[in-house]
Amino acid sequence: MMARPRVTGLILAAGLSSRMAPANKLLLPDGDGVAMVARVADAVLGSRAAPVLVVLGHQAAEVAAALGSRAVVTVLAPDYAEGLSASLRAGLRALPEDAAAVLVCLGDMPLVSAAMIDRLLDAYDAGEGRLIIVPTHRGQRGNPVLWDRRFFADMEGVTGDTGARGLFRRHAAHVAEIEFEMDAVLRDFDTPRKEAVLF
Repeated sequence: MMARPRVTGLILAAGLSSRMAPANKLLLPDGDGVAMVARVADAVLGSRAAPVLVVLGHQAAEVAAALGSRAVVTVLAPDYAEGLSASLRAGLRALPEDAAAVLVCLGDMPLVSAAMIDRLLDAYDAGEGRLIIVPTHRGQRGNPVLWDRRFFADMEGVTGDTGARGLFRRHAAHVAEIEFEMDAVLRDFDTPRKEAVLF
């Protein structure tokens, strides 16, 4: 039996959290007192993605403290204020050389479970051309997204606060969508009202 390709988990947790200001949404606790970013890290650590990298920027020391002793590797994005793409670049440059692919996760999506992440990893198959794995709910694309390493250079060229989603059209032939019944893949938390109602 062939070994599974190595997929690294990459959590982007460097943003300014401007829509939640003055609070940093990633530090907000759930009902059990676990910070949002720590919940996301627990889900990725509970999946088959390994190792797990977390990109820090805004309030880096506080976010690192919230992660505690979890077995993650932290990476600093000094230019994090430039937007999501800056965090993505920092994370890509820190990936292990033997990473076949990367699963890009957002630090404000704590409803995505380890089992959901493993479904995305199961769908990844370079031999069959399934190189970009995108979760959907009722046809709407969400996160996290898995990218084969052949797209890393294109991803590093992305600018602004949009991440790599703009590459979907360019590489449409390699995109595989995985439909989920739950809408967790669409649920981010970027306003106090959302946090109060959903998290």
